[in-house]
Amino acid sequence: MEEIAKSRVDELLQTQLSEDKKLLDLENQSIGREELKLLAVNEDFASVEKLYLGENQLEDDVIQALECPSANLKSLYLNNNELGDEAARWLAQSDLVKSVQCLMLEGNNIGPAGARFLAESRNLQNLEELFLDSNVIGPEGVAALADSPNFPKLEALHLDSTKMRDAGAIALAHSKTLTRLARLYLCSNGIGDAGALALAGSDNLKTLKVLSIWRNEIRDAGGQAIAESETFANLERLYMSLNLIDRPVRKIIRGSALARRLTTLVMD
Repeated sequence: MEEIAKSRVDELLQTQLSEDKKLLDLENQSIGREELKLLAVNEDFASVEKLYLGENQLEDDVIQALECPSANLKSLYLNNNELGDEAARWLAQSDLVKSVQCLMLEGNNIGPAGARFLAESRNLQNLEELFLDSNVIGPEGVAALADSPNFPKLEALHLDSTKMRDAGAIALAHSKTLTRLARLYLCSNGIGDAGALALAGSDNLKTLKVLSIWRNEIRDAGGQAIAESETFANLERLYMSLNLIDRPVRKIIRGSALARRLTTLVMD
């Protein structure tokens, strides 16, 4: 079995490793525990900066075989697997992520506890972009991220379809530590006027350049607050289609000073 796995890893490195050995694309390659274990000790792995492992049905105990203290990863893509809270705990404690700037965990089974493990990790100090879309971390998980002092470089946070609702949006708006965010994605979260009003009045979101809040439950009061917000003075792109804002208020938003400043406004 080990010889078969070794032969397969050698083949994958030959065909899926870029010429400069910085990118390794193993997406949808049926990678298992033995392959990950052998990959971690392969001398070429130390050169890899961008690793794609999405869509491999990886489970919590399998991903742990990738432990490699000498790794120099800048981007780690683990989207659309079967990773849960224990995988998040392992990642949070692993040397593997110490150099990671982009961590993609979209479409897994991570819950509030997993988000809390990530938030409490001291190994993610270099993280600039975090994808947790389509993981049900809820308002509790979002609050853990918002309260964390361990993301000093975080500039992009992807939280679409995480069931955060208003409480999660309010936690982000009141964060004292996430003060460098340039891109924030909050689509399909059941956010209503309370969440929109909090975002619009936030002191720590003044660095935002991109805000995506489409397919929520924002109504007229929330939509108008966004249009009139001084918080969004630096905003360049705003995506807010598929909310519950009536046509007269949508017209006000399109004619607002905010809309005139934006390079992109997407609203139905």
